[in-house]
Amino acid sequence: MSDQNVRNVIIIGSGPAGLTAAIYAARANLKPLCIEGFQAGGIPGGQLMITTTVENYPGFPEGITGPDLMAKWREQAGRFGTDFITADVDHVDLSKRPFEVRADDETHRAHAIIVATGAKAKWLGLESEHELENHGVSACATCDGFFFKEQEVCVVGGGDTACEEALYLAGLCSKVTLIHRRQEFRASKIMSDRVRQHPKIELLLDSAVTEVLDVSKKKVTGVKVKNLVTGDEQLKACTGLFIAIGHEPNTQLFKGVLDTDELGYLKTKPGTTQTNLEGVWACGDVQDHVYRQAVTAAGTGCMAAIEVERWLGAKGLH
Repeated sequence: MSDQNVRNVIIIGSGPAGLTAAIYAARANLKPLCIEGFQAGGIPGGQLMITTTVENYPGFPEGITGPDLMAKWREQAGRFGTDFITADVDHVDLSKRPFEVRADDETHRAHAIIVATGAKAKWLGLESEHELENHGVSACATCDGFFFKEQEVCVVGGGDTACEEALYLAGLCSKVTLIHRRQEFRASKIMSDRVRQHPKIELLLDSAVTEVLDVSKKKVTGVKVKNLVTGDEQLKACTGLFIAIGHEPNTQLFKGVLDTDELGYLKTKPGTTQTNLEGVWACGDVQDHVYRQAVTAAGTGCMAAIEVERWLGAKGLH
């Protein structure tokens, strides 16, 4: 580096994407700085930090807890020379070169930035929902559906994601009840038609979940559902509740600077993790609203680090 105070690359975020990027960047001798952030429950590590058991990440046939998996990732990144700062980034200046990133009132400079700030699921906002998260309440059917084989579950939502989750769960569960606040779905016609015609999916329309049972038993036994037209309430028995009302990418730092799609996710050039701004890459759930899996996030983190290393070399910066 021409300036000892300028990093080769700063990675913002410490979930699967950020830490994989850190591992690859560190092994390429880029000496990355990873600013971890507090993305889940006040601790670094992304959404896996609030995931009890991960059974679909390759290499762990017996399963592994989310925090244990992230601890191994972080240790591996540190072993190869990643520096960590456990703080939230509160400002990014991408208008100057080197870029400036501020965290805990300290400014860090870098030639390249990898954005791995992730996304967070939208929740209903019920206290009982929060109490039973990871005890039968989930925001990811692909992650947790396996645990509910041949059981009755409920899904909340009316968009494409909710329909996809309901159809996925219908392939595993004995029955799926899809609960939606309106009569019509926001989902595409083909998706909503598939849901309406599926023999294992029941629809509860014009309805909302008002409570998840049973907090005292530390497991889901059912949900209270209110009809928003008649006001009638009913109890729907189930062992799992899947919230599918969308995700919100953590892109507030980059509004107006980096291009986003209509949902707010960072746009990257097809086949790469390059954003619209040279020197800035994005990986993981902050740019992926389709798969949202640890393994795909890790893959794009790898891509970002390799692209950064090549770019720095081509620019004569490393």
